[in-house]
Amino acid sequence: MFTFNQVIPIVRIFDEKKAKEFYVDYLGFQIDWEHRFETNLPLYIQISRDTIVIHLTEHHGDCCPGSAFRMGVSDIKSFHKQLLEKEYNYLRPAIERTPWNSNEMRLIDPFGNRITLFHYDE
Repeated sequence: MFTFNQVIPIVRIFDEKKAKEFYVDYLGFQIDWEHRFETNLPLYIQISRDTIVIHLTEHHGDCCPGSAFRMGVSDIKSFHKQLLEKEYNYLRPAIERTPWNSNEMRLIDPFGNRITLFHYDE
Protein backbone atom coordinates (compact mmCIF):
# COMPACT_ATOMS: atom_id res chain seq x y z
CA MET A 1 0.00 0.00 0.00
CA PHE A 2 1.17 3.53 -0.66
CA THR A 3 0.31 6.97 0.65
CA PHE A 4 0.55 10.45 -0.75
CA ASN A 5 2.66 12.68 1.47
CA GLN A 6 3.24 16.10 -0.06
CA VAL A 7 1.76 18.68 -2.41
CA ILE A 8 4.01 21.40 -3.81
CA PRO A 9 2.21 24.31 -5.47
CA ILE A 10 3.92 25.84 -8.49
CA VAL A 11 3.34 29.59 -8.65
CA ARG A 12 4.00 31.84 -11.66
CA ILE A 13 6.20 34.88 -11.05
CA PHE A 14 7.45 37.60 -13.39
CA ASP A 15 10.11 39.42 -11.39
CA GLU A 16 12.73 37.74 -9.21
CA LYS A 17 13.27 40.78 -6.98
CA LYS A 18 9.55 41.28 -6.27
CA ALA A 19 9.08 37.54 -5.67
CA LYS A 20 11.88 37.44 -3.11
CA GLU A 21 10.65 40.63 -1.44
CA PHE A 22 7.18 39.09 -0.99
CA TYR A 23 7.89 35.42 -0.26
CA VAL A 24 11.22 35.72 1.59
CA ASP A 25 11.29 39.16 3.20
CA TYR A 26 7.55 39.54 3.88
CA LEU A 27 6.27 35.98 4.44
CA GLY A 28 9.50 34.62 5.92
CA PHE A 29 10.21 31.73 3.54
CA GLN A 30 13.77 30.64 2.92
CA ILE A 31 15.34 29.91 -0.45
CA ASP A 32 16.22 26.23 -0.74
CA TRP A 33 17.63 26.34 -4.26
CA GLU A 34 17.45 28.24 -7.55
CA HIS A 35 17.85 26.99 -11.12
CA ARG A 36 18.36 28.61 -14.52
CA PHE A 37 19.32 26.70 -17.65
CA GLU A 38 21.58 29.62 -18.63
CA THR A 39 22.24 33.19 -17.54
CA ASN A 40 19.31 35.47 -18.43
CA LEU A 41 16.88 32.56 -18.85
CA PRO A 42 13.80 32.15 -16.59
CA LEU A 43 14.28 31.35 -12.91
CA TYR A 44 12.85 28.29 -11.12
CA ILE A 45 13.18 28.44 -7.35
CA GLN A 46 12.15 26.37 -4.33
CA ILE A 47 11.24 28.13 -1.10
CA SER A 48 10.12 26.68 2.22
CA ARG A 49 8.96 27.57 5.68
CA ASP A 50 8.34 24.90 8.31
CA THR A 51 6.59 22.05 6.42
CA ILE A 52 5.40 24.19 3.48
CA VAL A 53 7.30 23.97 0.19
CA ILE A 54 6.48 26.18 -2.82
CA HIS A 55 8.02 26.35 -6.27
CA LEU A 56 8.17 29.75 -7.97
CA THR A 57 8.67 29.85 -11.72
CA GLU A 58 9.28 32.43 -14.42
CA HIS A 59 8.82 29.73 -17.10
CA HIS A 60 5.85 30.50 -19.36
CA GLY A 61 4.45 26.97 -19.66
CA ASP A 62 4.71 25.81 -16.03
CA CYS A 63 1.47 27.32 -14.72
CA CYS A 64 -0.90 30.25 -15.08
CA PRO A 65 -0.65 33.54 -13.21
CA GLY A 66 -3.55 34.30 -10.90
CA SER A 67 -3.53 30.89 -9.20
CA ALA A 68 -4.82 30.28 -5.70
CA PHE A 69 -3.79 27.98 -2.86
CA ARG A 70 -4.40 27.59 0.86
CA MET A 71 -1.87 27.21 3.68
CA GLY A 72 -2.65 26.24 7.25
CA VAL A 73 -0.99 28.21 10.03
CA SER A 74 -1.02 27.25 13.72
CA ASP A 75 -1.37 30.79 15.13
CA ILE A 76 -2.85 33.05 12.49
CA LYS A 77 -3.24 36.01 14.88
CA SER A 78 0.47 36.07 15.72
CA PHE A 79 1.42 35.70 12.06
CA HIS A 80 -0.99 38.51 11.14
CA LYS A 81 0.60 40.76 13.76
CA GLN A 82 4.06 39.90 12.42
CA LEU A 83 3.02 40.79 8.86
CA LEU A 84 1.52 44.14 9.90
CA GLU A 85 4.69 45.05 11.79
CA LYS A 86 6.71 44.65 8.59
CA GLU A 87 4.74 47.53 6.99
CA TYR A 88 4.87 45.97 3.53
CA ASN A 89 3.96 48.73 1.08
CA TYR A 90 1.55 46.71 -1.07
CA LEU A 91 -0.62 44.74 1.34
CA ARG A 92 -2.33 45.14 4.72
CA PRO A 93 -4.26 41.89 5.22
CA ALA A 94 -7.06 41.35 7.71
CA ILE A 95 -8.30 38.21 9.44
CA GLU A 96 -11.84 37.16 8.64
CA ARG A 97 -14.03 34.71 10.54
CA THR A 98 -15.76 32.27 8.18
CA PRO A 99 -19.12 30.48 8.52
CA TRP A 100 -17.16 27.18 8.53
CA ASN A 101 -15.41 28.14 11.81
CA SER A 102 -12.00 29.16 10.57
CA ASN A 103 -10.01 32.34 10.75
CA GLU A 104 -8.62 33.24 7.33
CA MET A 105 -6.28 35.85 5.91
CA ARG A 106 -6.12 36.45 2.17
CA LEU A 107 -2.91 37.62 0.53
CA ILE A 108 -2.22 38.52 -3.09
CA ASP A 109 1.36 38.31 -4.30
CA PRO A 110 2.80 40.86 -6.77
CA PHE A 111 1.77 38.59 -9.68
CA GLY A 112 -1.92 38.18 -8.83
CA ASN A 113 -1.62 34.78 -7.13
CA ARG A 114 -3.99 34.43 -4.18
CA ILE A 115 -2.89 32.79 -0.93
CA THR A 116 -5.37 32.05 1.83
CA LEU A 117 -3.89 31.34 5.23
CA PHE A 118 -6.26 29.56 7.58
CA HIS A 119 -6.65 28.19 11.07
CA TYR A 120 -9.56 26.06 12.30
CA ASP A 121 -10.65 26.37 15.90
CA GLU A 122 -10.15 23.27 17.96
